[in-house]
Amino acid sequence: MSATLAIGSYAENDLSALRAEFDPVFIAGPADLVGLSEAVRKGIKAVTYKGHAPFGAAEMDLLPNLGIVANFGVGYDAIDVTAADARGIKVTNTPDVLNDDVADLAVAMLLMQMREMEHASAWARSGNWKSKGEYRLNRKASGSTVGIVGLGRIGREIADRLAAFKMDLHYYARSEKETPGWTYHSDPVALAKAVDVLVIALVGGASTEKFVTKEMIEALGPRGVIVNISRGTTIDEAALLDALEQGKIAGAALDVFLNEPNIDPRFYELPNVVIQPHQGSGTVETRAAMGQLQRDNVAAFHAGKPLLTAVN
Repeated sequence: MSATLAIGSYAENDLSALRAEFDPVFIAGPADLVGLSEAVRKGIKAVTYKGHAPFGAAEMDLLPNLGIVANFGVGYDAIDVTAADARGIKVTNTPDVLNDDVADLAVAMLLMQMREMEHASAWARSGNWKSKGEYRLNRKASGSTVGIVGLGRIGREIADRLAAFKMDLHYYARSEKETPGWTYHSDPVALAKAVDVLVIALVGGASTEKFVTKEMIEALGPRGVIVNISRGTTIDEAALLDALEQGKIAGAALDVFLNEPNIDPRFYELPNVVIQPHQGSGTVETRAAMGQLQRDNVAAFHAGKPLLTAVN
């Protein structure tokens, strides 16, 4: 009987590797736990987890001998770490290996929004360039004043990239960091007032829910742009939509949304919003590295060795 349970939808290479290393039981999501027999559930000692559905106390209690939940992804807000602590269950994630891809996408979305690349491409593809002439002038990106909300691993990678675009960098974090002359703000509203572009790089979870408030959004002003590669929960999405529709800010570039993939259809009506399908880490190379790190944590647990990237 397998001691490992794999939860979620995995790519074929990850499925093959999981089968080869652990021969796990596979289920699509936490809701399917109740369909497993009591004997199977009692035999599970490790879970590999991929997804955004909540995995909390009720799910853990269905697996009485569970010792580890190894998350696929750096964000582990779907997993109730407090409940895991109370049950002696370790939680791991897959940090660092995805930093470059997420930071690359943040910069790409910022450029797409300010240079209107999606619309300019459509202008050329439709034949308008030939029949109607040059595409309209858009907005310079280099030299902008940018604020990073959350200067952790990914936030720092984004800031380093934007520095190469000659941008004036400001940031908010829980404490001041050692940076090459970037401006620290202890008040996120003051940060928003000081910049043209606000990049959200916070961790997800209850502690950051609606961290980016209506006041912050409106403090950006009519030339303001918001870029979000964190979680849809970190922004007051209703306030963001209102500000975009009313012209209180200039635009947004978003890889994450509330209730994704069933995002609010109001976004589709806004030509000043770049929409991406939560694909920050979505490259073959990075997803393979994430899967490997997830499996390495489970292998270490089964072997009684120190976990590579424990979060509790």
